[in-house]
Amino acid sequence: MERISWNQYFMAQSHLLALRSTCTRLMVGATIVREKRIIAGGYNGSVSGGVHCIDEGCYVIDGHCVRTIHAEANALLQCAKFGVPTEGAEIYVTHFPCLQCCKQIIQAGIKTLYYAEDYRNHPYAVELFNEAGIETKKVALTDLAVDYHFQEKEAYIRKVLDELKSQTNNTSKYDALKAEAESLFNL
Repeated sequence: MERISWNQYFMAQSHLLALRSTCTRLMVGATIVREKRIIAGGYNGSVSGGVHCIDEGCYVIDGHCVRTIHAEANALLQCAKFGVPTEGAEIYVTHFPCLQCCKQIIQAGIKTLYYAEDYRNHPYAVELFNEAGIETKKVALTDLAVDYHFQEKEAYIRKVLDELKSQTNNTSKYDALKAEAESLFNL
């Protein structure tokens, strides 16, 4: 049996964290690692105890959801909250960080950024990482069965079932299809 690489392992952890995201616009996860040990993880979501986007929709101002704390910030804040130093650590993020998270990563003393997907890579963020001497590496998740679009698929199945229900008189066929969808998606 061949083991996955450390980079694949930590990136998989970030993708797992992203599944806890409560923002409906983009699911992001971040894992902070020092000396091959996970020291913190975060996902994008609302302030602890606050209203979540999945419950009341995103609160968008100037094209950005202001309700959401980004995954990278949540991971860094977890370290701050529990007194865990980040100097010299690495961060694994499912998507290239926004400009604000880029600055936070630099200020936290992170030495290497690994990311799986390009996402609105801001040229100034790239410039800042270069100036700070932070190495950025793209690490695609390979050979792992991770479905990044399960929520969209589940929503689509719900939509199709609703449409089918409104257009059919064959309730037994509808009930059978709904039961199958429920078993696949825990609807």
